[in-house]
Amino acid sequence: MESFDLLVIGGGINGTAVARDAAMRGAKVLLVEKDDLAQHTSSASSKLIHGGLRYLEYYEFRLVREALKEREILLRTAPHIVRPLSFVLPHGGGTRPWWMVRAGLALYDLLAWGSSLPRSRSINSGDTERRAPLKPDAGRRLAVYWDAWVDDARLVALNAVDAAERGAEIATRTEFISARRAGDVWEASLAGGRVVAARAIVNAAGPWVAETLGKRLREDAVSRARLIKGSHIVVPRLWDGGHAYILQQPDRRVVFAIPYEGQFTLIGTTDMPVATPEEARISAIEIQYLCDAANLYFTRQIAPADMVWSYSGIRSLFDDGAADAKAVTRDYHLELDDDPGAQLLSIFGGKITTARALAVEAMDLLGIEGRKSTSWSALPGGEIFDDFNSWLEGHAGWVPRPLLRRLAFAYGTRLRALLGEATGLQDLGRHFGAGLYEAEIRYLIAHEFARTAEDILWRRTKLGLHMTDGERAEVARFLDQGPS
Repeated sequence: MESFDLLVIGGGINGTAVARDAAMRGAKVLLVEKDDLAQHTSSASSKLIHGGLRYLEYYEFRLVREALKEREILLRTAPHIVRPLSFVLPHGGGTRPWWMVRAGLALYDLLAWGSSLPRSRSINSGDTERRAPLKPDAGRRLAVYWDAWVDDARLVALNAVDAAERGAEIATRTEFISARRAGDVWEASLAGGRVVAARAIVNAAGPWVAETLGKRLREDAVSRARLIKGSHIVVPRLWDGGHAYILQQPDRRVVFAIPYEGQFTLIGTTDMPVATPEEARISAIEIQYLCDAANLYFTRQIAPADMVWSYSGIRSLFDDGAADAKAVTRDYHLELDDDPGAQLLSIFGGKITTARALAVEAMDLLGIEGRKSTSWSALPGGEIFDDFNSWLEGHAGWVPRPLLRRLAFAYGTRLRALLGEATGLQDLGRHFGAGLYEAEIRYLIAHEFARTAEDILWRRTKLGLHMTDGERAEVARFLDQGPS
């Protein structure tokens, strides 16, 4: 029976961050995920690395401060997939008072002390670029502040890649079946009949954290999870420009409207309590709510028929007793089982921004010693220096600028490996549409654990949004035939 120091259950952002931190400390790690990396909650976020401005209203000062520190770390260690983004905050009637908005932004700036991003400010009447998309009554007063955008699914994949390159085994499409304590180790059964031993288990199963504890590990948890559905819609672009909007709603929720994939606007999210993880489907009520949220502010009105794509995810939040879904803490909670013998740590809640900090704390709780340098260790492709920028310029002659930009922002310095010795587009193999070439597909299979067309088109890239049904089907057929 093969033995590991740590068995991680779940291939979302928390599981892959834990695997990376543990591998960096020298532990022998096995991560198992029943589907693809980031297939569920971690690819269904608002694509933001942020402190959570609205959390200040719930006195979540520690969470906001930690998230803002993590924002700075990610801007430095993953600059290819994490980029600064300015947010316009319109103030209209029936929302929070203007003094409260300005006070909240001032506190946000204070908690972000030392950040590389600009401080918040009011927008004057001459800023037509930011005011033009808004209704006159929605933009009487405007403020702007800064956070960051992230390619969430790629962040998960790159954590897994880094963990694997440090010795961890990343086993996707491998379901965790059950485990039992045998003294100081767990004996775990996995799909396909594989049995392994591990000194400790980290239950990072996200929406399935409680099910994994109760049905597969047969352990009771002191903590409880609240399952909250968050849905987003994608519509044709509502304004020109690279800035985003944060829209205060009459029900005191906030909705983000974010530039997405060049041609679109991403709008979300909702907060709907659900009973099971399988309810990750957008409802007609949610679609209408998000359309109404945008229509309250923008001159360009939208209807459900304008939606070109949607996605939903189930967030497993730590149940802090809040009655309202939007008030439930987004902070993480780590529960270390106190039964004797092999260790068990379960993760409740958390957000994509704070996964690295969560992983450090989790490994410290388990007593896994070793080098702790995830703070300043670049994620794969994140070592963006002058020599790489010069190398990019050398390829601009034969790679079309839009394609080169997309690839550079997705792969960073790993683009060298993807392009290899190619000197022309013909060297990249078959073109499937929307700038997806055979060379990129092969790279994702060989280096980023991709297996299916969905993995490639909707998680490793978002090119499915730009392709026709026929082009997407061709990618699926190519993979079904088994690229040699």
